[in-house]
Amino acid sequence: MVDLFLDRVLIENNWDQDELNTEREIIGILENRIIMLFFASAECEKCLEFVPVLNDFFKRLKDPAYIEYPKLLALIYISLDQSEEKQEKYLKELHKKVLFLAFEDPYRKELQTMFKVKDVPTIVVLRPDGSVLSPNAVQDICRFGCDCFQNWQESAAELIDRNFMNKEDFEEKSMRSFSDPVRRLKYKVEDEKKKKKKKKRKGWGGGGDEGVEADGGADDKEGGGSPW
Repeated sequence: MVDLFLDRVLIENNWDQDELNTEREIIGILENRIIMLFFASAECEKCLEFVPVLNDFFKRLKDPAYIEYPKLLALIYISLDQSEEKQEKYLKELHKKVLFLAFEDPYRKELQTMFKVKDVPTIVVLRPDGSVLSPNAVQDICRFGCDCFQNWQESAAELIDRNFMNKEDFEEKSMRSFSDPVRRLKYKVEDEKKKKKKKKRKGWGGGGDEGVEADGGADDKEGGGSPW
């Protein structure tokens, strides 16, 4: 999947329109992701009507409140607009985390041919290995919303590398690993102290019982004990 864009420049749909043009940047943002290639045009009325639905769908899937792995999805806008001005106009309506190809990049047309896109809007969903998961998911998104992503995820589960850890999780685990020996030593010392206290209490109680028996014996000798 990453190979599709390794030699290309992807642009983030933020205020600065930051360019991702190095291999590390492209791999970092696309590797192990389910990719949505969104083919659309500002001149298409259906495309304009679909924008609010797509934005809500994408926002919910990138929000940790809705999905366990919010970063395992990427949305790339492949413009089929007739001018750069129209492309920019349409981009203003899309979510800020959307990626896109520059208008002058001929790769837009190559992708359209590669995935046999004839109608817009079209969303081609790709597995992490680049194979097509859905040739057009527009209807599924409109009908099922975020639920359809669960099906995509299950279909691509064996291809998604989950053997990674968030920075926060790694730091937490590292701190726990470093502190574990100290805590174990602390608990060991506390356990030994408890055992010693328990032995002392047991010894004190036993000594008291022996003292009672000794006193009783002395009373018997002195005749102060029980007459029976």
